[in-house]
Amino acid sequence: MRQIFDLNTKWAFSKDCDAVPATMPERWYWVNLPHTWNAIDGQDGYGDYYRGTAYYAKTFSRSDFTEGRDDSGKLYYLEFRGANSSATVYVNGKELASHDGGYSTWRVNITDVMQDDNLVVVAVDNSPNDRVYPQTADFTFYGGLYRKVSVIQVEESHFDLDYCGGPGIKVTPEINGKDAKVEVEVYLTNAMADQNLVYTIKAQDGTVVAEKTVPASETVVTFDIEGIHLWNGRKDPYLYSAEVALEKDGVIDAVTTRFGCRTFSIDPDKGFFLNGESYPLRGVSRHQDRWGIGNALLPEHHEEDIELICEVGATTIRLAHYQHDQYFYDLCDEKGLVIWAEIPYISTHMPTGRANTISQMKELIIQNYNHASIVVWGLSNEITISGASDEDLRENHVILNDMVHEMDKTRLTTMAVVSMCDINDPYLEIPDCLSYNHYYGWYGGDTSMNGPWMDNFHKVHPNIPVGMSEYGCEALNWHTSDPQQGDYTEEYQAYYHEELIKQLFTRPYIWATHVWNMFDFGCDGRNEGGENGQNHKGLVTIDRKYKKDAFYAYKAWLSDVPFVHICGKRYVDRVEEVTKVTVYSNLPEVELFANGESLGKIAAADHFFYFNVPNAGETRLVAVAGDCTDESLIKKVEVFNEAYRLKEKGSVLNWFDITAPAGYLSLNDKISDIMAAPEGAALMMQMLQTAMASKGGEEGMSVPMNDGMMKMLGSFTLIRLLNMMGVMGGSLTKEQMLGLNAMLNQIKKP
Repeated sequence: MRQIFDLNTKWAFSKDCDAVPATMPERWYWVNLPHTWNAIDGQDGYGDYYRGTAYYAKTFSRSDFTEGRDDSGKLYYLEFRGANSSATVYVNGKELASHDGGYSTWRVNITDVMQDDNLVVVAVDNSPNDRVYPQTADFTFYGGLYRKVSVIQVEESHFDLDYCGGPGIKVTPEINGKDAKVEVEVYLTNAMADQNLVYTIKAQDGTVVAEKTVPASETVVTFDIEGIHLWNGRKDPYLYSAEVALEKDGVIDAVTTRFGCRTFSIDPDKGFFLNGESYPLRGVSRHQDRWGIGNALLPEHHEEDIELICEVGATTIRLAHYQHDQYFYDLCDEKGLVIWAEIPYISTHMPTGRANTISQMKELIIQNYNHASIVVWGLSNEITISGASDEDLRENHVILNDMVHEMDKTRLTTMAVVSMCDINDPYLEIPDCLSYNHYYGWYGGDTSMNGPWMDNFHKVHPNIPVGMSEYGCEALNWHTSDPQQGDYTEEYQAYYHEELIKQLFTRPYIWATHVWNMFDFGCDGRNEGGENGQNHKGLVTIDRKYKKDAFYAYKAWLSDVPFVHICGKRYVDRVEEVTKVTVYSNLPEVELFANGESLGKIAAADHFFYFNVPNAGETRLVAVAGDCTDESLIKKVEVFNEAYRLKEKGSVLNWFDITAPAGYLSLNDKISDIMAAPEGAALMMQMLQTAMASKGGEEGMSVPMNDGMMKMLGSFTLIRLLNMMGVMGGSLTKEQMLGLNAMLNQIKKP
């Protein structure tokens, strides 16, 4: 019978070793798994985190797994749930296997080299290269053995452990009215003619629904189940289990998996349907890392994440930009979240990386096929950010798309398309549906552009289901009563999401929306917002300790649990005589009290309630909606509290350093205004080409300055663009910026 042993404690670790050790090192660091070597330097900014090879070493004895029993004929496998991003395994000095792809399960048969006492060494490498994805992306590629490692002991006859890290069992339900035909397929290694397979289907409460015993040669069995209980999303995430045992005079090996019975479809006009009923997919994207932990998560971290996502009321999660931990997919099944699962084919197409896109996609599907929560497989993300698609890129996508449909005939394919991509680019026609990543209102443009852009796409391509796979803006603990695009205040983020909610959620043809992001996450190349090393677009901080106001804007639209929330709790000191206070609630009416005196009741169909509050002395606010209450405090001050104003760390140039003579251009002007002057436009294009060529953009990424990009950037001030280019590694020096400003100062405003 299969035995699984954890191998997660007391590993020796070193980044300074240059060869595989022949004996257990004495002077390495001791670590327990999961572990990443970038938990600190991958979150502190400047893009200088260690990307290279590091080594893990551990000793174990055969007796650790036998407990005195004879293990003749037993096979032993090492199982790695995640080693980022490439790894090579050595046991007792012999190189056994290598794996490319940092986010999936893979296994190594170590039987032939096992001794009484053993040394396993794993060389893990997250170095830049041109063949393993991801290489260019807006997140930290944490290196390490950041998920658990196990030893699996099996008999010679066993359920397959070599097939792309899969579970050895595949369940395919087909719904027909109130009944279902459930096909169970297993993969066997060294099965014998005198062995049997016992297939069992159980209900969620453990009751046996159906059972069959067949010869071991019958690796595919179909059950007809009457009166099926559907997996119905957040409403009723009902799960069955399939258990298969390989037997001969007892159980030799066994596998089990849960599955759900559901149908779904995507209509280009009406959106997503689950079990024949409209089921709007409104939710979030998730990165897996945490503050001071990186991606080396424990089960309780995954559990906290899923609870927060459920609290906000989401019905869907885009699990970006890679395969997530199996435990998190299990939680999604249990909670009824509808999932977009994807591979890290992202940002820059590498002609030499095609084989890796194929292997990572195979592993994603084979390892996750049984999860009821998954409805779409993501082919790529923003892969045309460097320009239009080319023949090799399109061929790569066609190969992936065809392979996915061959491997899984029950789900659809999708991809996330970057905003600047032409809506008639031929690669958009490859998947079954698609979504766009738009940041109008943050990275240029304004919030009002989002809905109309979607309407135009839908008009031009009425038969292509389209969604919004990313949208968001950054917010830290900065505050203002006059929120402006690019100020990183919690108030602007709340305003932005109010506007996006009203535009996106009222268009039923948008098949799915995914906020970028549920949580702030590590991006060591970013130096902005006053806290380096993170992308701060999360609705919740990276440590999961603070829910930003925008979190409650979504809760007001998506959650059925009654609540009321006063925004701006961290914005206490205010200078104005009358200040605007926003309240969110999913109840129809809110009354606000200031020091016990009612300021009136407001009804709001959009769940956003705005009050003008007299600001004198100290005012305690109490919001009441139904049986729910919330409190906050404001204080009148004469001078704006500078603790609320963004102070960039290490800024090359601040707005107040810039000379801006009246009637002439400067770095403080919007790009659209600069481009309106012919001399300004010429200077602008020359500057962009020089800056981006200096480093090729973020992690070597070039950004096309086409009409779509220029339209999006129009509302940026040039100084903000230059500071953001610094985030991407293409910044000018302070002297260059001041020189550019001097040239702009010679050009009259149009």
